[in-house]
Amino acid sequence: MMSLGEANRTVSTPEGDLILDDSKLRWHMDRVRAWEAGERIAPISVDLALQRACQAACRACYAVVQEPQERLTIGKDAIDYLLEDFAGIGVRGVSIVSDGESTLNPHYAHFIETATSYGIDVGNATNGWLFTPELAARVLPHLKWVRFTVLAGRPESYTRMMHPDPSRTDVYWNAMRNISEAVRIKRQRKLSVTLGIQTFVTPEDGAEIKAFAQLGIDLGVQYAMIKHTSDDEVGTFGVIYGDYPKIYQALHEAEAMSTAQTKVIVKWSKIRDADHPSYKRMYAAPFLLQLSGSGLIAPSGMFFNQRFSKFHLGNFVEDRFIDVWRSERYWRAMNYLASPRFDAATMMGFLPIQHYANVALDRHVKGIEKLTDPPPGTPIPLHVNFA
Repeated sequence: MMSLGEANRTVSTPEGDLILDDSKLRWHMDRVRAWEAGERIAPISVDLALQRACQAACRACYAVVQEPQERLTIGKDAIDYLLEDFAGIGVRGVSIVSDGESTLNPHYAHFIETATSYGIDVGNATNGWLFTPELAARVLPHLKWVRFTVLAGRPESYTRMMHPDPSRTDVYWNAMRNISEAVRIKRQRKLSVTLGIQTFVTPEDGAEIKAFAQLGIDLGVQYAMIKHTSDDEVGTFGVIYGDYPKIYQALHEAEAMSTAQTKVIVKWSKIRDADHPSYKRMYAAPFLLQLSGSGLIAPSGMFFNQRFSKFHLGNFVEDRFIDVWRSERYWRAMNYLASPRFDAATMMGFLPIQHYANVALDRHVKGIEKLTDPPPGTPIPLHVNFA
């Protein structure tokens, strides 16, 4: 059996290599070298939401600890200005995830189509409840990936973990129909978009893991991803990270269920590092920025809560993003996070979306493993513009 430390970070699929448990920074060495030289770099990718609200009530959703945030709908003008600024400074990818369900925004498809018209890669995580076949047919040709949040593989467990009313198993069946139709459209139209499902588990979820993996196989998605549950720095969700070894056996068995069509992927490094990251400084924020569905701009979604107001850099609904990015406030915050005054292990939640990039940059700065260009002939992985 593969040990935790030996877990594969690259998964081969018929359409290319997937890197879901590591950084892709070595394909962006121009930004790494500019950062090392002290230049003010544009993010490689930005994670954002177009809507702060969400219809689901997912257990241990990190958005709960990001309150209070205004529940507005990001308008078309704000979207157009934001994407114009992204293109102007050289943002390469946008993941529509962050702290809301963006399919609720009436301009969701417009955002995707406009971003790709600028040459910006776009991916999306969604609960899939509004991802109808009509919407899928419109946006899938423009997306690099769609990751559906499916916390459990059985209807009763799904609704218990994701819906305010645990009797509403119809919500599960609606989501499964939408995912199945997305898979059908991808195959029928021979689209390159990668489709997957994801769950975040606690040490108490051993009985749900293999059912989730089997659901991914039955749906025919390209991957079923299992990751840890992020808690904040004060332990709001009460996750006992030391108990994760209790479910290692179930996780290994789930991985072994992988087929040629569907890979079951465990984010082992995040489970291993969950509450004790190997780094203290936060180097990666300039490379991978997060924006709230309220318009708030912060170095990480783990700083959206008002108690981290010193990291609130601006609001793209009220300000031009490019002006915030150029501001001294923005770069003071980035420099502080990369300084000895900041400790990621005690001053933020576990673990931010920048975790993989930060591990790579921390090891690079310490001289443990220098980031270099990929060897000649190395295939470019799927979704390379998502740091």
